[in-house]
Amino acid sequence: MNDLPRIQALRCFITVAREGTVSRAATLLHLTQPAVSLQLKGLEESTGLQLFNRTPGGFTLTEAGAALLPLAHRTVSASADFRTAADSLRESLRGTLRVGTILDPESIRLGPFVRSLATSSKKTEVFLRYGMTEDVLAQIGRGELDVGYYIDATPAEFLTSGILSERAIDDGKFQLMALTRFDYRVIAPREWSSKVLGKDWADLADLPWIGTPHDSAQRRLLDDVFRPMGSSPKRVAFADQEETMIDLVERANGLARDSVLDRVMSKRNFVIADKVALTCDLGFACLASRRPEPMIAQAFSAMQAVWDLKPAGVAPAPIEAARSRKSARR
Repeated sequence: MNDLPRIQALRCFITVAREGTVSRAATLLHLTQPAVSLQLKGLEESTGLQLFNRTPGGFTLTEAGAALLPLAHRTVSASADFRTAADSLRESLRGTLRVGTILDPESIRLGPFVRSLATSSKKTEVFLRYGMTEDVLAQIGRGELDVGYYIDATPAEFLTSGILSERAIDDGKFQLMALTRFDYRVIAPREWSSKVLGKDWADLADLPWIGTPHDSAQRRLLDDVFRPMGSSPKRVAFADQEETMIDLVERANGLARDSVLDRVMSKRNFVIADKVALTCDLGFACLASRRPEPMIAQAFSAMQAVWDLKPAGVAPAPIEAARSRKSARR
């Protein structure tokens, strides 16, 4: 035998053996009949063997052809596996990961995450784009971002267990890995203590609120609380940063993360509602269909390491408070 047979010749050999005619094989392979015949002739010449018996009714395998057919199948399959592996390696080695970020870099551990990818053996290049949580998810859905941070209301089944897990959101379109759990707390001017302390969501509905942009998590979470009551927050001011909201709280109610409140509580003149809270997961999201891609799988693994998460990790127990909201993503 001279050179090893070409993969195209082996595909023609396999298809003619299955179909029994050159014409049907040519149709399936999107080739002309002369092209298929030429491939078979070349294969027989290179092997020095007659592979088919040509009869008026079509093609049948010779003894030699029948012996080589299983090897032809394995060779074509191995060729496809080789190409798939090569494409996967090429993508993982040269890829640029587009990441949507929210909040402040320190609270989402952005620096350690980027360093982990940059210093890995694959040396993934990271492109960062800051935005609001809803806009980040929308850009992932449009293919403008590969992955991103997202704030999602903690599902009811995880509130008592404290489990951090990976789950589908938005009817299965996105995959979300929960990184940490926190409470959004309602804050108000201290002189409103009697209007806020001991009150539930219905009592707070008619008070003035500080609004946030449409694409923010706070906006979605509050709307989902008040919508079932047939009301919406009366927004008297707007802020696109959490610190700014805290500065404006002398005029109205607002939402702030418990970790931020712990840092600024001693310096501010406000009161924290004691009967309501919104428990949320800070998560890392991608399109569910892209979750197995090497570069995205690497990003999820890096994020898991940065947050010291295990497959069945357990979150700190949430702050005990009455909660009224839907349990799934809004």
